[in-house]
This record gives sequence, structure tokens and C-alpha cells, in this order.
Amino acid sequence: MPSRARRSDALTKDRIVAAAIEILDAEGPGALTFRALGARLETGSGAIYHHVAGKRELLAAAADAVLGPVLAAPKDSDPRQAIRALALRLFDTIDVHPWVAPQLGADPRQPANRLVAERIGAAVMALDPPEKDLFHAASAVESYILGSASENAANARNHIEPGAPDRERFLGEIAAEWRALDPGEFPFLRKIAASMADHDDREQFLAGLDLILTGIAAL
Repeated sequence: MPSRARRSDALTKDRIVAAAIEILDAEGPGALTFRALGARLETGSGAIYHHVAGKRELLAAAADAVLGPVLAAPKDSDPRQAIRALALRLFDTIDVHPWVAPQLGADPRQPANRLVAERIGAAVMALDPPEKDLFHAASAVESYILGSASENAANARNHIEPGAPDRERFLGEIAAEWRALDPGEFPFLRKIAASMADHDDREQFLAGLDLILTGIAAL
């Protein structure tokens, strides 16, 4: 069996980041410590610090590694379709890696954060809103994408907790409760109860995005 010294010598930043992503996916940011990382990599914390200065840098590197392929330059020349395609890629990525969403709001100087803002902002700019509205329009789109994707990922994990009802049963129960509400006090919830029971999360996500993009185009 190779010695710990030899294993430490074989460390690379890519190996450390890959191990960090495994911990983040399985247990979340709270579980990512240099001690846990050292145990997974069979090395000491000092060897890890040789490659990564601290947890903040490690989280940023992990986010960059996960989001790099997602943020490739858009292939669609239609800005609306480019935004929808990127939004779905981010939605699905955050579903698998829910810890990524808080990272995207953590520091606008991080490479992945800059790329997200540029990809979304450039596509929104191509919709040709008035210059005075560009910042707010792009911010609204980015906030909607990241917020909705983060909420979806959190909800999905709630349904895999031990003893939690599955999604279909849970939504059915909520819909039944809404249908039974007082029509004078809760007319809206009663009206959308059927939609709540059988909606598709990705379709709902895109529908909301389309409403925002339609509003921007109307400017």
C-alpha cells in the first residue's frame, strides 16, 4: 500500500476539487471541511492547503468545475431560445448540485458568476430593451432562474427524506386542501388547485421565464 507521503505527493487541485464535489453533493456545504476532505483523499490537511488556500476558494473552484460545461457559449442565435436553453441547463445542474446556487450569489468576482451574468445579460441585451432597463431586466431573469432552480432542488430533496411523502401524493394532498378552502377568502388557491396537483416543475419553470422575457421584449 502506498504511504501517506506518496499519496499526498500525488495530490492535484483537480483531485481535491473532485473530492470536494462528492462531499458537497452527498452532504452539503456544512460537511465540507479540510478534515473530511483529507480523510476522503487519505492525506493530511496540510497537503490540501498546499493546493487550496481555504474553504471559500475550494467552494468557488468546485462551482467553476460544475458550471464550466453548462456555461459554454450559446449555439442558438435567437436570444430568447439561448436564455431558455441556458436556464434549463442551470435548472438541471442545480437539481443535481443544490449547493451551487448559493455559490452563484456569493461573490460576483468568481469566474462562474461572471459567466452566468454575461451569458444571461448578453442574451437579454439582444432582446433590445431600453438601456435604462437593461440592468434590471437582466437581474430579474438571473434572479428568477437561480431562485426557482434553488427552490426546486430544495423541494426535491424534501421528498427523499425518510418518511416524507412522494411528490405526487404531496401535491395531491395540497390540491385537495386548497379545493376545500373558503371560496370567498381563497379564490385564487381554489382556482389553481388542479394545476398544483399535476404540474411539471420544468414546464412551470419555463412558463414563468417566458412571461418575464415577453415583458422585456415589450419594453
